[in-house]
Amino acid sequence: MNKIKKLRKFFRSFMIDGYLVPKNDEYFNEYVSQSNDRLKFISNFSGSAGFALILKNKSYLFIDGRYTIQARIQSRKNFKIITMPQQFPKDVLKTKKKLKIAFDPKLHSEKQLNFLFNIKNVILKPINENLIDIVWTKKPKDLIKPFFSLSKKNAGQNLQEKIVKVKNVLIKNKVDYLLVTAPENVAWILNIRGHDSAFSPIPNARLLINNKGDIDLFSQLEKVTKIKKNLPKKIKFHDENKIENKLRNLWKNNIWLDSLSCSIHYKNLLRKRNRIIEKIDPIYFLKSIKNPTEIKNMKKSHTIDGVALTKFLFWLKKNFGKKKITEISAQKKLENFRKMNKSYKFPSFSTISGAGPNSAIIHYKASIKSNRTLKKGDLYLVDSGGQYSFGTTDVTRTVSLGNNSKLIREIYTRVLKGHIAVSDYKIRKHSNGSDIDRNARKSLRKIRLDYPHGTGHGVGYFLNVHEGPQSFSKKNKVNLKPGMIISNEPGYYKEGCFGIRIENLIYIKKNKFEELTMSPIEKDLIKKKMLNKKEIGWLNKYHAKVKKNLFKFMNLEEKANLVDACSPI
Repeated sequence: MNKIKKLRKFFRSFMIDGYLVPKNDEYFNEYVSQSNDRLKFISNFSGSAGFALILKNKSYLFIDGRYTIQARIQSRKNFKIITMPQQFPKDVLKTKKKLKIAFDPKLHSEKQLNFLFNIKNVILKPINENLIDIVWTKKPKDLIKPFFSLSKKNAGQNLQEKIVKVKNVLIKNKVDYLLVTAPENVAWILNIRGHDSAFSPIPNARLLINNKGDIDLFSQLEKVTKIKKNLPKKIKFHDENKIENKLRNLWKNNIWLDSLSCSIHYKNLLRKRNRIIEKIDPIYFLKSIKNPTEIKNMKKSHTIDGVALTKFLFWLKKNFGKKKITEISAQKKLENFRKMNKSYKFPSFSTISGAGPNSAIIHYKASIKSNRTLKKGDLYLVDSGGQYSFGTTDVTRTVSLGNNSKLIREIYTRVLKGHIAVSDYKIRKHSNGSDIDRNARKSLRKIRLDYPHGTGHGVGYFLNVHEGPQSFSKKNKVNLKPGMIISNEPGYYKEGCFGIRIENLIYIKKNKFEELTMSPIEKDLIKKKMLNKKEIGWLNKYHAKVKKNLFKFMNLEEKANLVDACSPI
């Protein structure tokens, strides 16, 4: 029987009209394990963000602009695809009678649901038993791998110092407890990492810290065996299932919950006997400011990563016309170049390797079915990154495979102008991501073009490749501060034809951005006449820096290629 039909069989017994299926797991991670990817199971959609609404007679898949094309390809057979602007389109649920929509309270935050379903004719009904899990009888099992500690050498700050920072924030805000429900924030405060995500060294754990600095850590106990000796004795370890009893026994406290990752389930356990403060976990802000050791190590990671990517780009340019190279074989070749350095661990996200029309799919993932051979005249877009022992990388290059289109050259140059506008932006006291996002789009908007994603996202330190609270996006008002690392990635995508994106990681040093990414930017697609002197100066200066950093790591042929790729325009 069809999965959706099986799910709908439960509607009558639970007296509901529909069921919500989010992408995230109970830990609200961006990348979920195979056994927790309920959205992919029910819809076939493999993107990292979205949710499904399954009603008695219709099914909807809601995604953002990055995934519109991908969702149509993967899920339109059984779902109507809706690209979300900012709020749930009310006409989807336009009926005369009230609709009861069920959800798993462990997978949703109250803020998220109230924002999406602020609709009079909808009654939200929590069901503790996950209906997808009932239907999903052959769930894969996850391997249990232990957490590990970061050395002070790689962390730059010990956990006692971090605990004091958090404790001081709690005292200042007159808060008794902070419930840390985001694994990335647990990782930061305790200087630990784990193996609970395909692309991020996340330790699936939750943490309760009080204003005296006392900590209760909740996880699978098999995972903490290796880290216990590195953590203070006053940290108490509990099985992850014990958290509910702990929360039930708290009363008459001021408790801070993270509005992004605390589920309705945990909020309900606490709200009856305590005063709840629900806002962003302060650790996100503390974590976003990288210390000098982290910046130094990120530079080192990007040099290593730049060597691998640059060697790959030279290999690609030399060989695409001589031998058969496909999107998948190119992706594997790039991975092999990265693996040549022992500090490389694994990809920081699923590599986007798209040629021709596939490059227009923003979060494209090459499959056996879609795998395209790289051909002369195509654009090839590769967006990839690595997790290293001491850093996280994310970089995109758009490569000309002998493309001579005047239109593409003009659009590419406008994307490059936007990229330079970001990198060259003078940061003032109250500058935020919204200001910079607007600046990045100016050149494209002059010819009425745009791109359906933010211009940049925060990046973690040997952690999540997508990290907040800072970003370059239309509504982000977080003040930019020294030490923040952000991607710079304007682009343009013409469905069925081509995609263009240029991405570097940058960090804030005093009042300006400094480049972390070290790899040549494609010059064959640049229309030089469209660049002003300042933009030409920026590009030449960047390429001089790339050459200086990478030259000694190249063989003789690659050195010649590097000199050419980094020569002034």
